[in-house]
Amino acid sequence: MNIVIVGSSAAALSAMEHFRVHDRNSQVTAVTKDCGMPYSKVLLPYVLRGSVPYKNLTIRSEKYFQDLDVQCVHGEATALDRERHCIRLKDGRVLSYDRLLIATGARAAVPNIPGICHDRVCYMRTKEELDHMLPLLERNPRVAVIGSGFVALQAAWAARYRGLPVTVLGHRIMPTAIDEVGGECVARAIRDCGVQLLAPVDTQRIEHLPDGSLRVWLSGEEFVEADVVLVGAGTRPNIEWLAGSGIQTEKGILVDENMRTNDPCIYAAGDVAAGPTVFGEAHGMHSLWPTAVEMGKTAGCQMAGVDMPYPGSLNMNVTEMFGVTVASVGRIRNQDVDARHPLPEELGDGYCCVFEKDGRLCGASLVGSSEGVPFLGRLRPLIAHHEPLSCPVEELGWLVNKRAFAKAPREGWTR
Repeated sequence: MNIVIVGSSAAALSAMEHFRVHDRNSQVTAVTKDCGMPYSKVLLPYVLRGSVPYKNLTIRSEKYFQDLDVQCVHGEATALDRERHCIRLKDGRVLSYDRLLIATGARAAVPNIPGICHDRVCYMRTKEELDHMLPLLERNPRVAVIGSGFVALQAAWAARYRGLPVTVLGHRIMPTAIDEVGGECVARAIRDCGVQLLAPVDTQRIEHLPDGSLRVWLSGEEFVEADVVLVGAGTRPNIEWLAGSGIQTEKGILVDENMRTNDPCIYAAGDVAAGPTVFGEAHGMHSLWPTAVEMGKTAGCQMAGVDMPYPGSLNMNVTEMFGVTVASVGRIRNQDVDARHPLPEELGDGYCCVFEKDGRLCGASLVGSSEGVPFLGRLRPLIAHHEPLSCPVEELGWLVNKRAFAKAPREGWTR
C-alpha cells in the first residue's frame, strides 16, 4: 500500500508513528514545506521571549524519518486529482497514493487592514515567521499588537518580557477562553506589567512613515506609533490547493469520527480538519496541538486498517502571561452556557469559574495561580462525559475527586 501524508507537524507526525505501529511494510511518503526537522509551534512564544532556547524548537531527531522508514519529500502540494489518485507539487512532481492524509495545518490570518503588508508587520505561526521577527526586536523597538486573543497576548507578553514598550490594540480579552470577569482580571495584569492596553478599538489602517516606522490608525483619528506590529487575528486552514477536487470543506476539511473525508481513500487531521466534538458537533475546529495529535492518531490507525474512532475534541488552553496563569476547558461563551458559578476566592487560586448547560458541566476557566490548573485538568473528563452538576459549586472538588479519581477532597472543599 502506498501512503502519502501532506504535512509534518503534530497531526502528521502522530499519524506516521501510529501507522507504523500497525503497518511496517507499506510505503509512506511525507510531503513538507518546512526546511529542517519537525518543530513545535507551541514553543514559538517561549523562544520569542527567551525562556526556551531556539534549538529546543526541534522535536524529532535527525534520523526520525529514517527510523520510521518514511520518505521525506520537500515540496508544496498544489493540486489533488482524486480520479488518478495523485497529488501535484509546486515544482511539477506528481505523487500517487492509495491512501492520502491531508495534514497541511493552518496559517496566520491576515486582517483586511490597508497597509498591513509590510516587512515590520509580523505574525507568530511558523518558525520562518519567528526568524523574521527576532532581529526586528533587538533594538528596543516600540511594539504594537493587533488582537486580544490567545496568540496576540502571547506575543504581547513575549515582547514585554524582553523589556520592550508594548501597546495592545483589541477588543474583549480572550473572548473564547475566559468570560468577561476573567477578561477584566487579565486586563489588570496586562496594565500592571506596564503594557498600554487600548480596548475596545478598531484598527483602520497602517501608515508607512519615511523613517521606516509605522503609524497604526484607530477609529476616531487616534493613532499609535510603532517600529514593529505583531498581529494575532486567528488562523486560516490551508485548503486552497484542494479547489476543484471535490473534497468537502467549510471552514476546514469535513471529516467523520474516522478522520475520513467524503472520499474513502482520503483522510484529514489537525488544524486543517473540522471533525466531531464531545458536544455533539459533527464538524468543529480546535486549533490545538493535543487535538491535532489525537486526530493524527486516529487517522494513522484507520489508514493501517485498525478501527480507532476519534472520541471528539474538547479544547483546553493553559498559558502563563503577564504574571498570571490563564486556563480554560470546554465552553464558556455566553451563547453556549446557561449559568456560570465562580468558585470560592478563599481557595487562593484567583478567579476560577465553572459553567453549565442543561444542568451539566460544560466548561471552566481560571485566571490566577498555576495551582488551580490540575483542578481544571480533573474537570476535563467530566465535561467530556457531560457530568450533571448535581451538587453545590462549593462541593465540586469533592465531586471531581469522587467521580474521576477517587482521591481525598481538595483542602477547603468539603462534602
